[in-house]
Parts: sequence; C-alpha cells; structure tokens
Amino acid sequence: MMGKNTNERTRFLSFFLVFFVGVFIASLVGMVSLSSIPLGPPVQTAIAAFPDSRATAPSSFADLAEKLTPAVVNIRTTKTVRTGGMGAMRSPSGGETPFDKFFGDEFFRRFFGDMPKRQFKQRSLGSGFIISRDGYIFTNYHVVEKADSILVKVSDGKEYDAKVVGKDRNTDIALLKIKPVNSLPVVNLGDSSGLRVGDWVIAIGNPFGLSQTVTAGIVSAKGRVIGAGPYDNFIQTDASINPGNSGGPLFNLRGEVVGINTAIVAQGQGIGFAIPINMAKTILPDLKTKGKVIRGWLGVSVQDITQDIAKNLKLQEQQKGALIADVFKGDPADKAGIKTGDIIIRVKGHNIENTHDLLKIIAGFRVGDTLKVTVLRNGKKKVFSVEISERPEREKIAELGKAPEYLGMTVQQITPEIAKHFRLPDTKGVIVSGVKEGSPSSEAGIQTEDIILQVNRVKIYSVKDYVREMTGRDEKNSLLLLIMRGNSKFFVVIRK
Repeated sequence: MMGKNTNERTRFLSFFLVFFVGVFIASLVGMVSLSSIPLGPPVQTAIAAFPDSRATAPSSFADLAEKLTPAVVNIRTTKTVRTGGMGAMRSPSGGETPFDKFFGDEFFRRFFGDMPKRQFKQRSLGSGFIISRDGYIFTNYHVVEKADSILVKVSDGKEYDAKVVGKDRNTDIALLKIKPVNSLPVVNLGDSSGLRVGDWVIAIGNPFGLSQTVTAGIVSAKGRVIGAGPYDNFIQTDASINPGNSGGPLFNLRGEVVGINTAIVAQGQGIGFAIPINMAKTILPDLKTKGKVIRGWLGVSVQDITQDIAKNLKLQEQQKGALIADVFKGDPADKAGIKTGDIIIRVKGHNIENTHDLLKIIAGFRVGDTLKVTVLRNGKKKVFSVEISERPEREKIAELGKAPEYLGMTVQQITPEIAKHFRLPDTKGVIVSGVKEGSPSSEAGIQTEDIILQVNRVKIYSVKDYVREMTGRDEKNSLLLLIMRGNSKFFVVIRK
C-alpha cells in the first residue's frame, strides 16, 4: 500500500510540475509575440504628441559656444561722478545715515557750512555683441550712460575706443561704433517672437569681469513687465545672468540672438531678464541714422481701470482699456475730438487691455500715420481718425503735466480739479497716478493718490521738478521721498 501511494504522489507532483512549466513557457511565448505586435493608431498618436525632449537637448553646448563667443565683446566705461554739499554725509551706498534721519541739510549748513565738492572716476563693466563687420555693437543704455570714455575689447584681445551712435533710454538699448583694423565676426539676429516658454537659451558675457562666460538655461516666461520703463516686454530666463552681463546676447540653439541681457532680481536666483531682439531690430534704423528713436504720440495721459474706477463710472466689472485722464491741447487726440474720460479700447485692429498695451502699440507707429482709435464714451463706442505726431522728449512731457514712468511709478501735476477732489490747499506738487505691482516704488510702499512733496529733500512744485530730481540722481542707489497720504506725512526710500 505504501508503495502504491508513493507512486500516485510522484505522478501527481510530476503532473503539476509539467503543468507549471508549460504555463511559464506559454507566458514567455506570449510576451515575445505581444512585443512584436504593432501599436494601434491611438497609441502611436499619443506618443507622437509628446516626443522625447532629450532628442532636442544638446549633449554639450561646446560647439555652439565656440562659434558664438568671438562676436561677444567686453565693455569698460569711465565716468566722472561729482559729490558735494551734504551729499558727502551720506553712506557710500547712497542710503540714509542716522544723521539724515534726524537732521536736515540746513542744520549742518548752519553750523558747519557746505561740505567741499569732490569728484572721482567711476569704472563699470558690461557686455555687448557685434552686429556688423565694420564695428556696430549693441549693448544696454545703462552700460554707457553718461560715460566719459568707452573701451571695447574684442575676442582677439584688441581694444578699441567706442562712441555712442544712438541710444534709447526707454528701451535701455544703445548702439556703439568702433573702427576695427580687420573685418569682425558678427552674430545673426533671430526672431524673438518665435520663442516659447521652455526653449533652451545661452547667455554669453562679462559677469564680474570674467570675460567670455557662457551660461545656459531655458526661457522661463515672456512679456514680463518689471517697471523698468514704458515699453517693458522682457524675456525671463534662468540662464545665469550677473552684473557685467548687461548688454550681452541671449542666443537660441540655432545660434541666433533672441535677446539682450539687461536685468536681474537681486534677491532671487535663476531670475534674469532680456530685451527681445525684435524690439532692438525695430529701432536700429533710427539709432543708426538719427541717434535716437522717433516714436508715435497721441497726446494723452492715461491710467488703468481699477475696480473702484469701474464702479464709479458704471462700467462692466472686467472692462479693459486705457482711461484718458488728460488730453493735451493741440496734440493729435485733441485735434481728433477725443476727450478726458474716454476709454481707449482699440487702435487700428489691436485690442487695448491696459495702458502698457496702448504705449507699446502707439510707439510702434511712424509719425504721420493715421489710425482708427475706438473709445468708449458714456457706454457707447466712438471711432476717431488720429494722425500720429512725434513723441516729445521726457522734459517736454513733464511740461505737459505728466511725467514718464520711473521705477514703476507715474505721477501727474495737481490740477485745480484734483486739488478740489482731494481737498488740497493748492495745486503745487505732483500726485501718484499709478504704481506697478512688484516695482521698486511698489516695494517701497508708495500708493496711488500719494502726494510727493520732496525728492532727496528738494521741494517738488511741478512735474518738471519731479523729473529733474528723479532722473538727475542716477549715480545713487536709492531715492528719499517725502510723501503726504491723507493728513500724514512720512519719508519713503526707493531702492533702485
């Protein structure tokens, strides 16, 4: 009996062993056969829609960097900085000292007299790139601003004196010219409108004096407004950009310049900004032939539509456009019949979202162009034909009653109507009409409807005074403003 049971057990175990081996072999055969079956159309479509991003990312930027660096230049400038009076008592960084907080200039003059005037040479570093073989170079306006001398060093080590052929403060672009001994290597100017968020980019420049430094990253965002000027439209990138990179090129992977590196966020990492190259290409003819940019001008003072304004004017809550706060007499808008209180919603086929849109679009038209401007007046649309004139210089705009944007803040002259509305004693001074979020002025705590009484202890009676003081202190790292808000007065420091 025992032998019989043993044989049955053996046969039973053998059967299961053969069964499991068979299943295992069948599964292997099935896997092999399944892997050879073509994917159906839906799966193939899904894969095609998301190609492997590593296929477009280079294993090295070395070949590209070697090709591009010869056309990138280092720029050294020297300018004379003068100090005197009580300015000598301030800290080297331009900030307030304890003396500034408690004692005014008049206090020190009374007991010690004026401090001796002094002057010294300030040296700065920047970058640029060659756009023509005979020596035209793009860089930033702030790199060469007020420079007594400009020295350009090219890739072969030769140095040349450079002169400023054209400059545009509003876009922070300058065009230089050198006289080279031989033909120079040049860059190709690309199309910045084709950039997409996530595209690879390469920055080359002279950060901290370290020449021919190459960094890489991606486009982090487009169309950034950072309060640098009225035509802000920056490319944001995480390619490392540092002091000294200003004016240098931002390349795409085809080796084309798509931007001019210009700004950083001091307290951030991986946040840099570049001017789109299309903006530079647009103004290049004017810079080359006229030395400045001729822009279109409507002759109006505008502001964004806030929720409070929309409510008071009985507008739709999400109403877009630029609200006209003032129309300058004799200028294009006035001649066409546009009035204060109108809301510009469309210009020659372009929808206007806000004041920034309007400024950019109008600036792109030539003097003499006739535009169809659509406005909302008392809830009804009206269309006007406006012939564009030339945008006045900053000082002329100030005389018209509205200052250009500076450090993210716009102001206008206090008119009798404004004084009456805010119950002000007179019409001397300027009132803040707009502050851009995230700008230096916003960070300092300045708000719309603040009254600016002083800038760096100089009393402000007009927009012209304001422009003179705000733009005449470029060597300082900060500005001290005396503000009146309601019945309170206090000082505010704006750090550049």
